[in-house]
Parts: sequence; C-alpha cells; structure tokens
Amino acid sequence: MRSASEITAAKMTELRQHPGGDFDVVALGASAGGFNALSRLLGPLPVGFGSSILVVQHLSPDYRSVLAELLERKTSLHVHQASDGEKIIPGVVYVAAPNLHLLAEPGAVRLLRTPAVHHSRPSIDLLFESVAVNYGQRAMGIVLSGSGRDGAAGIQAIKAAGGTTMAEDPATSEFSSMPYAAIATGCVDIVLPIARLAKTLIELCGTVAHD
Repeated sequence: MRSASEITAAKMTELRQHPGGDFDVVALGASAGGFNALSRLLGPLPVGFGSSILVVQHLSPDYRSVLAELLERKTSLHVHQASDGEKIIPGVVYVAAPNLHLLAEPGAVRLLRTPAVHHSRPSIDLLFESVAVNYGQRAMGIVLSGSGRDGAAGIQAIKAAGGTTMAEDPATSEFSSMPYAAIATGCVDIVLPIARLAKTLIELCGTVAHD
C-alpha cells in the first residue's frame, strides 16, 4: 500500500494538469475538535473562492448553533446557516442547522429531518452521498477531526462518482478516528495537515470575479 504522502503527491500531480475552479462544491465533515479544524481550513481562503462550501459538524440536537457566526469571524468568506431550498453560490459557506440533515441538490441545498445516521443528524455521509450524486467529478469531500466513522461511506461515494477526496492528517488532528476511518477505505486522494489542506483548496478551486 502506498503511503499517505505518496498518494497526495500522485493526486496533486494529476490535479495540477487542470485549471483551477474545477469544483462546484466542497463538502466538509467534522465532529469532535471540528471547530478548530474548520477555522484553520476556512481562515486562509480568499474572498472570491471558486467553490461553494457545505459544512456538517456533529452538535447536540438541543444546542442552539452559533457555528456559522463563530466561523464567519475566522474567515473572509460569508458564512451562514443554510436554509431549505437556498441556492448555493461560489465563495459562500453553508452550515448545517442543528438536528437537520444537509444535502446538496443541483444548485441548491435541502434540509431534512429524516432518521439519524450513525446516531448523527446532520450526517456527513448523507451530505457527501448527495454531493456525489449531483456533482460527480465536480465534487470534493473532506473529512476533518472527529470521533467515529461518519464520512467514510460518503468518501467512497464521492470517489466512485469521480470526485476528489481529502482527509486531515490523523497524526495532527485533535480527534483522529474519523480521518482514520475515511483513509482506511482506500478512497482518500489527499491526506494533509490543515494548513496544507487550505493551501491545496486555494490552488485547486481558484477564485471567481467579484462585482
């Protein structure tokens, strides 16, 4: 089996042959330790970032989430809690609402109160699977710090659809079991610490013009 560094180098060589802005949607999944990971990933992204970003973090269903407000203080991108049926646009971060699944449809998001997956609602797997179905090769999925294995099945779906998959390096994540579970599927293209993941996102997704 190739090492994580070899997998990363091979995939980056392949991706660099294509122009930036190849990805319509970047889906992020996090759990325990996720706020720090999300802050460090989103913080360096520039105004005009070339893809829409959808975020699922496991939180208590009874907790009034201020995740969007807190993340917006850490990045130059606009961050807000997603609304059902809302259109998605590049350079905006959409955060799942507490106790609702966040799914990606063509050009929009959907919020559902269907059963929990892996005891979680929102589910990272459901977000990733919806991104795979609706965006295929123009989808990217990233598993960040967290406990459990939510996201592993979704990573496989994105890979099978021709999309690109990444994981935070478990050696540097606050909670490593979610990244480990994703990597163990053999379907993760790029494994990097958060700071390098952010640089890779900027390189691969490019920027779009602003009015």
